[in-house]
Amino acid sequence: MTRTKVGVSIQSTSIYLDDRTVVLSEAIARKWKVPSNQMITMRFGSSKQDVKVVTAAVSNSLRLDPSLASKIGLQQGARLNLHYKPTSNIMSIGPLIGVMISRVNTSSPSRPFGAITTFCKELTNACEQIGASVCFFPPREMRPNATSIAAYSYANGSWIKSTFPIPNVIYNRLTSRKYENMANVQQFMKDVKTRYGTEIFNEKYLNKTEVFEALRKESSLHTYLPESYLFKNFQMLKSMASRHSVLFLKPITGSLGNGIIRIRREGGGEAYTAHSTSLAGVRKQTFPSLLATFQSISGKLKTQRFQIQQGLDLITTDGNPIDFRALVQRGETGKWEITSIVGRIAGAQHFVSNLARGGSLSTVPAALAKAGFSTATRNSIKQRLRKASLDIAKGIETQIPSHFGELGIDLAVDRSGRVWLLEVNSKPSKDDNTALNTDTNKNKIRPSVRTLVKYARFLAKH
Repeated sequence: MTRTKVGVSIQSTSIYLDDRTVVLSEAIARKWKVPSNQMITMRFGSSKQDVKVVTAAVSNSLRLDPSLASKIGLQQGARLNLHYKPTSNIMSIGPLIGVMISRVNTSSPSRPFGAITTFCKELTNACEQIGASVCFFPPREMRPNATSIAAYSYANGSWIKSTFPIPNVIYNRLTSRKYENMANVQQFMKDVKTRYGTEIFNEKYLNKTEVFEALRKESSLHTYLPESYLFKNFQMLKSMASRHSVLFLKPITGSLGNGIIRIRREGGGEAYTAHSTSLAGVRKQTFPSLLATFQSISGKLKTQRFQIQQGLDLITTDGNPIDFRALVQRGETGKWEITSIVGRIAGAQHFVSNLARGGSLSTVPAALAKAGFSTATRNSIKQRLRKASLDIAKGIETQIPSHFGELGIDLAVDRSGRVWLLEVNSKPSKDDNTALNTDTNKNKIRPSVRTLVKYARFLAKH
């Protein structure tokens, strides 16, 4: 798509301007065949205003008066994409991207969104470079039948709350199912999709059972799927234990490796060892039988649903398991692409690799080298990891009726070099792949953030 960027200039002293007139660069008006001195419709997000366009010999600029800017929701200095469609007589500027965030702490002006604040600034910088406007809003601002939204934007070194039209595209960064499932949030998402055609991506959390049941429907993906079911009873545990010497029980809605239980048969006897993770660390217990093991965990089954999964003979380094996190995103053409894959090495005394549990990051070649693979095998596994990441993302898109623009896909490699799926995360952390707060990276925009903006621009058809 041909794109033209314009800078928004709000002026109250121009003789040309009133609340129905805008001044547009002659060159842009000529390129897009925007009619001058006659009424057209100007659109920004859900906002539409009938305006008369006057052209002037100014460079890449759209000038308007404060009253009109306020009505349509435009901010001084915004750099946006512009296009005009003669058939509808609409001049669109944007896109306007909205980001749903969990909470706002107004008593902390430098970090109002907590740990995600740095990412929000980075997203703002990416929008300025690419040509978009972005605003951020928590659940309390989402109302039924909304025609506008009170949201925060970053300008001149501070966060400002103002009124925006309903965005063209909304990116869901709510960090808990509790917020996501609030009645007003669900109603808001439904309303803006229906009334304004707003595109919402990463619109819901995935749970582990849902992912494995969906992907099992595609025979081409079976090679990546360990045996895995929603855990129901002792009979299921007994059946799985007869086929696999190691089993994992994972909370279906868990994160950060919390609440995972590993059950391992000891030698050829009846005894089993259970390792469980909690915020305090790893707890080890040994039981004389599988039934005793089940009885010890049965209390947890009353308050939490678990996925039971075949244990894998993972590659290790110095006895610590290695797995891989792929960040797969849809980019400026809407197609899935791999932004990054990193190796994750579990910390000492841990069997999960999350950074929150002392795990460390590594490049894929370095992680595979530490596991002892030859150069040729490393290259082959690297390609298989890439193929698995894209295959699984496409499988999620096909089999789960929700809109996702990015997925964190956790993969494992066994000692034979086979690639397995561990889990899929629809809210991948923004801090997994790059250290953000070092001096050298302070003003850097990560490829993953640029890709988000380009995908939003693709969705908005800007």
